[in-house]
Amino acid sequence: MNQVRRATLELLDLPVEILTYILGHLDGYELARARQVCHNIRHMIDSSSELSYSIDLKYFNSISFPSPGPDRTVSSLRKSLRQSEFAWQKAEYFKSNPISIPYIRRDAFMWSCGILAFKVQNENRLRLFQPQVTDSDHSNSTSLREWGCQLDSEFQLCGFSPAQNLLIFLVRAPPGESHAYDLIFRSLSEPDKVHPEAGSAAVKTLDKDDFELLDPPDVSSSIFGHYCGILFSDAFKVDVVLQIWNWKSQDTSLCLKPAHEIMDFSILTNEIILVVNSKELLLYSLVDFPDALHLTAKFSLPALRTPFEYEIVRIKDSVSSHSRMHNHIITINMKIFGEDLTNEPCVTLYVERNSLLNLQSTYTHRYGKASDSSPSLPWSEWGLKYTRSFRGDSYDSCKHVIFGLRAVSLFGSQTKHPVLRPLCIRDFNPHRVADFKAGNGIRWNQRLIEGESLSSSVDLFLKPLGYGLPYIETITEEKFLGLKLIVEGNKVMLLSFDFVGRLRSPAQAGRPHFVANEVVDQSIEILNFE
Repeated sequence: MNQVRRATLELLDLPVEILTYILGHLDGYELARARQVCHNIRHMIDSSSELSYSIDLKYFNSISFPSPGPDRTVSSLRKSLRQSEFAWQKAEYFKSNPISIPYIRRDAFMWSCGILAFKVQNENRLRLFQPQVTDSDHSNSTSLREWGCQLDSEFQLCGFSPAQNLLIFLVRAPPGESHAYDLIFRSLSEPDKVHPEAGSAAVKTLDKDDFELLDPPDVSSSIFGHYCGILFSDAFKVDVVLQIWNWKSQDTSLCLKPAHEIMDFSILTNEIILVVNSKELLLYSLVDFPDALHLTAKFSLPALRTPFEYEIVRIKDSVSSHSRMHNHIITINMKIFGEDLTNEPCVTLYVERNSLLNLQSTYTHRYGKASDSSPSLPWSEWGLKYTRSFRGDSYDSCKHVIFGLRAVSLFGSQTKHPVLRPLCIRDFNPHRVADFKAGNGIRWNQRLIEGESLSSSVDLFLKPLGYGLPYIETITEEKFLGLKLIVEGNKVMLLSFDFVGRLRSPAQAGRPHFVANEVVDQSIEILNFE
């Protein structure tokens, strides 16, 4: 009797093309684990530019930008990504020629994602600038793209999002209307035109009754995906109105007038909004928008000793990182007030966006469904492990500038008199930190910071501040003067200035004359980490 011999087909018996196709369905983390299975699979992954690039994107917390195409191969994109990351690690950059710009008051412009926007004083005109490096061969050649628009009436710039090509601003409603403002949706690239995807050119906002309480209102905004929000508040943050719109749908909005105060907010994802007050962070779900905002979790801020209190709490969320990163750092800036304080100390908390989102399940497991009356997760049970704290000056606009899991600051304190300061780069990428601790990677002028580092906080706080989020710190040898700093991709942009000291007369008779620094020229300086 003939016996049938069964052939066993093992995974590695498959053609390389089929194995590569199968592996291509794994994400970067899964591919990294697959490399540990055996030598053959490791060699197969390492020999594939596509699979290796997928691992690098996860390792460096990045999303492919620009996408591969006929003019950009996967190999060239991977090479560019690794070169730029090594440049950040070594603090190596090339400087472009400074670009002169018109003088702008510190409080009169908005600068984000490499675009500087400001309203021309006493004119209903908006101007936008975007500095650009004109050559890709590390030359010093730069140019300045300038555009703008003229409006028929007084307006207030609220914000813009290059990822959505969206520009929003407020215009006073015509007399006799029941609302106070119209929120206008324009194209950022062509601000004279309505955004082509907007559900309507403008939406009504802030009822006249609310406006009377808030006149004139302080305004802050946030844009993410299909959603944009405006927070209207009085100077003391007592009376607040938060309105959220799906700007791609006509008249689809939701108005939130909470029982508690709101000091600031940020739209973290297409489903979650982060709100902060003087006691806690709150997460709200947009799943049932526009019918309701559902409170999903509450997290206590670190408690202060008597008689200190939080005067201002602000969320600083990197707009561009939403579309370029898997995860990113959010900063919570807390300005502290107290009668015994000789200055205005500010403590900044760093927390990863994904950590906040994951902590929602921790909150629900302990307290069930969140409500206005439910307790907050105590600081000791989340803040110590998931945050990192820094102490500094509340008015320093060159501190804690975030792009993904990297933070850039001018090192040291900002003083009344301009002073040159080096650039401080902090890398919170856990993969980089783990490799650094294992002795891998570049170590020339870097140091690892972990554990408790803010010992001077004991005089203000009842409990220790967060000492999670270890990071690698690099400080440049070169020093800079800067009014404001932003990071966009692999570029650090500094709004720098030249100044002269002028002798000024005293305001009161009998007092001595004094020298005041006067800005005579402003320019944008670009540092390219490529």
